[in-house]
Amino acid sequence: MAASVTPPRGMRDFLPAEKARREHALGVIRGVYAAHGFDEIETPVMEDSSRLHAGLGGDNEKLAFAVMKRALSADDLARAAASGDALSLADLGLRYDLTVPLARFYATHRAALPPVFRSIQIAPVWRAERPQKGRYRQFVQCDIDIIGEAGSLAELELLTATVATLDALGLSGCTVRLNDRRILAGILGSWGVPDELRERALITIDKLDKIGTGGVAAELAELGIVTGDADVAAELEALTNADWHLADGVVPPPSWLDRDAYADLLALRAALPDAAIEFDPTLVRGMGYYTGTIFEIAHPDYGYSLGGGGRYDGMIGRFLGQEVPACGFSIGFERIVDLLAVRDEERPRAVVLVYDADVPAGRLLALKQELVASGARVRLERRVKNLRALLDRVTADGFDAFAQVGAETTDAASLAFRELGE
Repeated sequence: MAASVTPPRGMRDFLPAEKARREHALGVIRGVYAAHGFDEIETPVMEDSSRLHAGLGGDNEKLAFAVMKRALSADDLARAAASGDALSLADLGLRYDLTVPLARFYATHRAALPPVFRSIQIAPVWRAERPQKGRYRQFVQCDIDIIGEAGSLAELELLTATVATLDALGLSGCTVRLNDRRILAGILGSWGVPDELRERALITIDKLDKIGTGGVAAELAELGIVTGDADVAAELEALTNADWHLADGVVPPPSWLDRDAYADLLALRAALPDAAIEFDPTLVRGMGYYTGTIFEIAHPDYGYSLGGGGRYDGMIGRFLGQEVPACGFSIGFERIVDLLAVRDEERPRAVVLVYDADVPAGRLLALKQELVASGARVRLERRVKNLRALLDRVTADGFDAFAQVGAETTDAASLAFRELGE
C-alpha cells in the first residue's frame, strides 16, 4: 500500500489561488495596522517550555506541542514514563499564541523600544487541537499590541485599528462585544466562588455559547465550584438579556458590579460613537493572562468570534520583574479569510500569453517585461492540443484574459486579448 501523501491532520496545503487570497488579505491587514502606527516584529516559532507553561495560557497550555530535549537516554524516557511527567523531556515548545512570545520579546529588547510600543505580529501558531471544521493545528494569528500605555487610549487605538481593518477587508455588520475581568470577578463573588476556583469557573463560563446556561450551571455544580442557593442558569440568562448593557442609568446595575470597570466601558463606547459596541457581562476570553478590559468581534451570520483580545497588565512583569501595562487584539485570520473575495479593483490584471513553439524565448521575455511594466501579472504557457483544458486551469488560478503569441507577434500592442471565464 502506498504511503499517505496528505498533510498531517489539522494542517493544510494551499493551492495558488487560495494562497493568493490569503496573501491579499494579509496585505490589507498589514497596511491598515501600519497606517495606525503599529510596527511589525518577528519572534521564533519556539519558546522555552517553562515560559509556555507558566500558567498564563489557560487551556491552550495543554495544547502546546513540546519539543524533546536532545540526546535523551533510555533512563530519561523510563523515568518520565514512570512519573507521568512528559514535560520533563522537553525544554522547548511551539508557540500556541503570539502574546507570550511578545512579552518575552519586550523583556529582551525593552532598552531598544519606545516607551509606548505598538507592535504587529502576523505569524503561524500551533496547538494540538482535535481537528474539525474551523479548527486547525497550525493557523495564522494577526495581532496588534500596545505595551506601556496604562490608560484607555490603548484600548481605543486597538479597537479603532481593528474596526478599520475589518472595514478594509469588506466585512460589514460586525459588533464589538466588551467586558472586564473585574466584572466577571463580581459575578463569581456573588455566587460565592472562592478565589482559588475562579479561573476554573471562567473556563466553564467561556463555554456558554456551546453548552448554554443550563450546561454551564451543571458543570459548575459538578465540579463543586458553585454550591448553595445560587441559581446560576437563571442568573446567566438574566445577564445575557440585561437592559443595563452599556446604558448609563436606564436600569440600576446589580450591587456586585464593579463601578470603575463599568465606567471604563461606558467611556470606551462614548469615545467610539460610530462603532457597534455591546456590553456582554458573560464574555470571558479563555486566556488566563487577561486582567481588565476584554473584547471580541461578533458577526450575526457566524456562531463564533472573528477576533478578540484584552488587557494583560500582569504578564510582562513575569519576565521583566517590573510591571508594564499591556493590551492586545487578535484577528481570527483563518475564520475570516474564507469569507473574503478579492475585488477586481484590488488586484492587478492577470493575463496569459499562449505561445507557439517557434516563438523565440527572447521575444517572449520582451513581451512579458512590457506587460509587467504596465502593471499586469503575466504567465507564459506553451500552446497545447487541448487549449480549453489549459484555459480552464489558468482561469481557476485567477487569470483574467489570454492572448496567443505567434512568430509574427512583435510587441504587446499587437496582442489580441480575450477575456477568460466568458
